[in-house]
Amino acid sequence: MNELLVTPKSVEHALHLFKIGADAVLVGEDQFSLRLPTSMSIDEIKEVVANKADKKVYVNMNAVFHNEHLQSVETYMKSLMEVDIDGIYFGDPSIVMYNKELVHPFELIWNAETIATNSFQCDYWFDRGAVRSYLARELNEDEMIEIKQLTKAQVEIQVHGATCMFHSKRPLLGHYYLYQEKAMKIENRDQPDSMLLYDEERGNKYPIYEDVQGTHIFSPNDMMLLEELEVFLEANIDVFRIDGILRNEDYINEVTKNYRKAIDLYHEDRDAFHDELFDLAMNIEEIQPTYRPLDTGFMFKQTVY
Repeated sequence: MNELLVTPKSVEHALHLFKIGADAVLVGEDQFSLRLPTSMSIDEIKEVVANKADKKVYVNMNAVFHNEHLQSVETYMKSLMEVDIDGIYFGDPSIVMYNKELVHPFELIWNAETIATNSFQCDYWFDRGAVRSYLARELNEDEMIEIKQLTKAQVEIQVHGATCMFHSKRPLLGHYYLYQEKAMKIENRDQPDSMLLYDEERGNKYPIYEDVQGTHIFSPNDMMLLEELEVFLEANIDVFRIDGILRNEDYINEVTKNYRKAIDLYHEDRDAFHDELFDLAMNIEEIQPTYRPLDTGFMFKQTVY
């Protein structure tokens, strides 16, 4: 059965997502992860785990680590041993190396953002303990399906939400406003329209924020693959991710409910699935912010650099 994974905005939100259809949530702490809707402490993660029942809780550790960070990484992983999580998402090999030293190693999922682009990469990390690979959002539909057919690992794809198009470890906005002798709060994940880069020529607005990992700029559109879901279900893609960053809880909840219903209908009543898919997509269209058009990302186009 396909797993529906969502990134929540709080402990309470994670538990609510379990109730309305999410099979799993991905949480973590800013110090070790990139671009989650919120930062959760170990104690908060413990609370989610304590109430997960038959659901899954994963921890994101896909940040870019320097030598100075490695001791903290090792300590954090040892702290997670006290929490019954279902796996760790990683991009840095240090996670694999520290994991081998643990008495009870964690299940690992490779999440290297834009560079997970072929089946050899997935198999390379599978042979080193990663049971799943989270594919780059810049792949098209055919490429994703071909990777699933060729790799030994499970495959996860993003089906809904914002896509990061630029990341710098430097606090670029903070430096700019400091130069201007101004002060501005840059962290704005809960208010996604409070800081937008405006491209007047194309009419695009790019959300931007800073956190401990640097500066993040997102695409002007939100990805929605609900109406393309059937081809991925037929290809047995293992995990579908709804990324909640830059959206409020009500929006994430509504999106989760509609994807849950679509997946269930596909497995239970194929005719009803085809009949209702358009209406389920329209339910999301109706709550979509006007400055964030929906599109299908790179599903039907080649990436040009």
